[in-house]
Amino acid sequence: METVIILVFVFGYLAITLEHNIKIDKLIPALVMMAICWALISLGIDDFSQWFDSAKHSLMDNFGLLGHEEKMHLMEETLLHHLGKTAEILVFLLGAMTIVEIIDYFDGFSTIKSAVKFNSRKKLLWMFSILAFVLSAIIDNLTATIVLISILQKIVKDRDVRIWYAGLIIIAANAGGAWSPIGDVTTTMLWIGDKVSTGKLFVYLFIPSLLCMVVPTFIASLLKPFKGDLELQAADDKPKSKFSSTMLFLGLGAIVFVPIFKVITHLPPYVGMMLSLGVVAIFAEVYSNSKFAISTAVSEEHHEHASHSPVHYSLSKIELPSILFFLGILMAVAALESLGILFGFANTLQDTMPMLGTELHGEGVSDLVVLLLGVGSAVIDNVPLVAASLGMFSEPLDNELWHFIAYSAGTGGSMLIIGSAAGVVAMGMEKIDFFWYLKKIAWLALIGFVAGAVAFMVTRAIF
Repeated sequence: METVIILVFVFGYLAITLEHNIKIDKLIPALVMMAICWALISLGIDDFSQWFDSAKHSLMDNFGLLGHEEKMHLMEETLLHHLGKTAEILVFLLGAMTIVEIIDYFDGFSTIKSAVKFNSRKKLLWMFSILAFVLSAIIDNLTATIVLISILQKIVKDRDVRIWYAGLIIIAANAGGAWSPIGDVTTTMLWIGDKVSTGKLFVYLFIPSLLCMVVPTFIASLLKPFKGDLELQAADDKPKSKFSSTMLFLGLGAIVFVPIFKVITHLPPYVGMMLSLGVVAIFAEVYSNSKFAISTAVSEEHHEHASHSPVHYSLSKIELPSILFFLGILMAVAALESLGILFGFANTLQDTMPMLGTELHGEGVSDLVVLLLGVGSAVIDNVPLVAASLGMFSEPLDNELWHFIAYSAGTGGSMLIIGSAAGVVAMGMEKIDFFWYLKKIAWLALIGFVAGAVAFMVTRAIF
């Protein structure tokens, strides 16, 4: 039965990657794959000899001795656990996307757009890469990607050029998220699990993460798509809101407040995001009454704005297919994790390659194993891989192993567009083709990943 479930996942994954060839939206195979995987687990629950306890990050000792009813109850609890964890991400994502849309409702991004006084493709590339690197460390790589691609859509007219920038934003955002405890969900997992501390995370990973961003950006700046000048979006004739700058800084400030709220209250990030959304929505409702009062121009679009609450209008602009795709892919991976398949895969790597690469102290975990976990995070979601590593290894707080895992899992996902949350969101927002990314961007991400890994090994030797 495990083999059948793995095959369902593989074929579903292939259908997602071949979306443009088979003319079926990636959302559909993701949801079907998720539903079938969990249905097969339910139907064959008595045939499985092991079960992965996600809460404790370890395999259960007595799963085979449980009765049918106990196994079914355990499966339902596990499914609810994974749905809860996935819902945390999705609700967080909904909140962030809504805030971004509210900013757009008030033409907030026109403030940044008007600040771009140059049309050099190379300068624009470095600006977005640096912004992605810094913002992702503060507001997490997922939200940073949403914000920057939203701004990018307001600045760059040609989509064929824009997706190149989006590809480099993904690399830079994932790199920036790796050295911050709130920058990436996997780093946050290690931080909450008392495996890494904020200070040591910065010491070990800032330079490797910086190189992971700088090297691909530098190489990309020499490529044809980033040479010459860019055709910027023409200024539209819509009357600009006098609150555009206010809502831009209020919205971004509200997103930045989320990690502060988490540190103070120890509540999950989505709670802080909902508070931020509520505060931004209050100001949006108050400001919306006078948004177009400064102009006598009237148009159909303005009537549409005027007849809707800004929050309702912003929610209607969110791409729910991207949210549901995220639900499907995460829950499908959760099915593999629950059966211990990912845990077994990581253990197999550890057993078959114990002597390859430079070994870390402690239990002698090979660097190659950690690098392969990074590569694996590009193929399979990095969250369950890090969850498996939490159960596999028992090194103490701030052991170099945990920092290397944080780097590999955080940045390795850039090598495929569906290998990271930032990539999945960018794929949905810009309709980026899987194979286009694989051909044009993946090699840049690989070079950056390797450069950062080498820098980590040097940094580890020094500290």
